[in-house]
Amino acid sequence: MGEDGKSTGGKYVEPGGDFNRDQNYITTRITVDGRDGYPVEPGRYRLAVSRACPWANRLIIVRRLLGLEDAISMAVAGPTHDARSWTFDLDPDGRDPVLGIERLQEAYFARYPDYPRGITVPAIVDVPTGQVVTNDYAQMSLDLSTEWTAYHRAGAPQLYPEHLRAEIDKVNAVVFADVNNGVYRCGFAGSQAAYDKAYHRLFDRLDWLGERLTGQRYLVGDTITEADVRLFTTLVRFDPVYHGHFKCNRQKLSEMPVLWAYARDLFQTPGLGDTIDFDHIKRHYYEVHRDINPAGVVPLGPDLSNWLTPHDRDTLGGRPFGDGTPPAPHTPLP
Repeated sequence: MGEDGKSTGGKYVEPGGDFNRDQNYITTRITVDGRDGYPVEPGRYRLAVSRACPWANRLIIVRRLLGLEDAISMAVAGPTHDARSWTFDLDPDGRDPVLGIERLQEAYFARYPDYPRGITVPAIVDVPTGQVVTNDYAQMSLDLSTEWTAYHRAGAPQLYPEHLRAEIDKVNAVVFADVNNGVYRCGFAGSQAAYDKAYHRLFDRLDWLGERLTGQRYLVGDTITEADVRLFTTLVRFDPVYHGHFKCNRQKLSEMPVLWAYARDLFQTPGLGDTIDFDHIKRHYYEVHRDINPAGVVPLGPDLSNWLTPHDRDTLGGRPFGDGTPPAPHTPLP
């Protein structure tokens, strides 16, 4: 399985060796008008995540920045999983205390008994029925910004402001293709040619991002948006995992001055860095991906104390939360 619970075996690697991510998700949406059968309703839904997973990490961050903790509860799976499913082995007796299940697959099978695809996080589960609603992570985070506004905290930032949505969408598309998914194209490449192509595509895009961020603090506009959240969860995993484990090794993030300062700026912003669990991240990738790390040995490095060093990005101006405010002081997840 990959970090999002999918097989990374042969059927997801094309004949030429290119890694091919299955992007067919459960696209049911939770909306104000309930047009898909699931209306916005505080307390009804539970967000299933793993702190190891970059796609789930996005939802953890957005939920926290918008102050939706009381409206949407959160189930946290352990950092590793087997071929069947993510498990709630962090909870007493290995069972989520709200959903009453040991494995996330139980929620998928409750809705689709013959569900044929990977059991992925993040996923939102309907608590009354125990059925998965959606695992379409890209739409899920946008819907938290646009459909759950009645339950945002006072001072919640605008992560997907209407006047910037076209540009945010454009940036997100290239960042997903070349960076978020690009590191996986490197790590699971099935041929030298496929790896070489993915490697150059990844670092060409990182160079482009570095140039874009040289004169502006954030990716789009002068505040943190959905675009920054999506890039951050990949960058924060770069040196601990992707540089070595996925062979993304032209440079470490800490050797790319602009992106490194940008990432530290976000890491030191309330609601972002305080969601990161480097232990879970390293354990997941190195223990689960036995096809590329057969012994399952987890490296002790790198030294991560440098994430708290000064970044000086505030000299570029910008306001992290715009007219809003930081989230409340961090409490342990969930």
